[in-house]
Amino acid sequence: MTGTPMRGGPPGAPDTAGTRPGAGPLPAGPPRTVGIVWALLGLNTLGSTGAQTIVPLPRSLIQLVTMGALVAAFALALVLNRPLRVRASAFVFLLTLLLVPSVISSADPESGAGALFRCARLAVFVGTLWLLTRWWDGGLTFVRYHIRMYFAVLGSAVAGLAVSPGTAMPELYGGRLVGALWPLTPPQIGQYSAVIIGLTVLLVLGRRTDRAGAAVVIVPSLAVLALTHTRTATVGLLVGLTLAIGSLVLTSAAARRFFAWAVLVAAVAAVGFASALRAWFLRGQTEENFTSLTGRAKVWDALLAAPRTTAEKLFGTGLGDKSFDGLPIDNSWLAVYHEQGLTGITVVAAFIAVLGGVALLRPPSLPRACAIFLISYVAISSYTEAGLGDASPYLLHLALAASLLAAPAAAAPLTTPAVPRRRVPRWARDRR
Repeated sequence: MTGTPMRGGPPGAPDTAGTRPGAGPLPAGPPRTVGIVWALLGLNTLGSTGAQTIVPLPRSLIQLVTMGALVAAFALALVLNRPLRVRASAFVFLLTLLLVPSVISSADPESGAGALFRCARLAVFVGTLWLLTRWWDGGLTFVRYHIRMYFAVLGSAVAGLAVSPGTAMPELYGGRLVGALWPLTPPQIGQYSAVIIGLTVLLVLGRRTDRAGAAVVIVPSLAVLALTHTRTATVGLLVGLTLAIGSLVLTSAAARRFFAWAVLVAAVAAVGFASALRAWFLRGQTEENFTSLTGRAKVWDALLAAPRTTAEKLFGTGLGDKSFDGLPIDNSWLAVYHEQGLTGITVVAAFIAVLGGVALLRPPSLPRACAIFLISYVAISSYTEAGLGDASPYLLHLALAASLLAAPAAAAPLTTPAVPRRRVPRWARDRR
């Protein structure tokens, strides 16, 4: 794998580094408080709309919590990053460039004050990522932060299911699991489940956690994913893991064994459970509804057919709620085109291409495999989910991938303490 010593423990355990024989000490990892900053960024991206909760939460209160989390994350990162240091990051730089079409389009009075507010939110989000780049060294510490954070979110969904099953699995969403304590939709919960399942599986294959600790995360997350009945998350998990494990097969015997068993199980399932799998993917829908992606295609056609000025084609109509004529767009590329124009699409395509290119050029390793999984998952989800043009979990997944692909920080050289020179009295110097 890599030259890093193998460490055990559950996925939430700290990823500490030791020293190498005959070498200087490895760079110190980030302080534990950085994990709080990452969790606050995750809280900000949970959103303020979703299913009905057991205790009705005013949208203004939810927005206060999420925006307060973002401000707190920026302030805490600024305090921790003293003296102020940032590392070069092509991903964060391109994300900063995305602010240009966002501000240009949102400054139009017709876009409303909400568009400028969303621009400010994106700017603070990107600023916080810049502050965190100080600790991006290609290690797995932020992976553990990511798993810990989203596992806690899944815990809230499971707690809501235990308290009020009817509210947690309403008929409005076809009996799929939603957030009954915090307003979360089935696609959101499915996304978080799929991401932490994939990352934890890779940690097991890389021997960075024991199987018992991983089972505590994977088994309940699989159950939650099944309850959400989310097709995009399931396909993203399977394809992302296939590509990530495929990147390890030449260097890891565990990855080769897992890949062989996975292929065998998939072949048996495809033959023996073809009708059941087909029924699961149709989710009770007609062939026509399934082909139109649950009506998404109609919204996409209407969005592309809508007349636009040259400025709107280049810079969009301003940051909004990712909807068109009151209907969700549910496609990251069309949402970016609608709100940030062709300029925004160019920037988004650039930072995904940069991350993918860097991942392909890196030698095989566990951090590279985790990055490939995240990039693949986001690329697949972008077809039926929006979020690549604004502060969202998808940008947070890509930021994690960028941290995994960052070059390791140079080890601090060992310094020999200076030996104080002995003072020679003048009379002794004269004798010499």
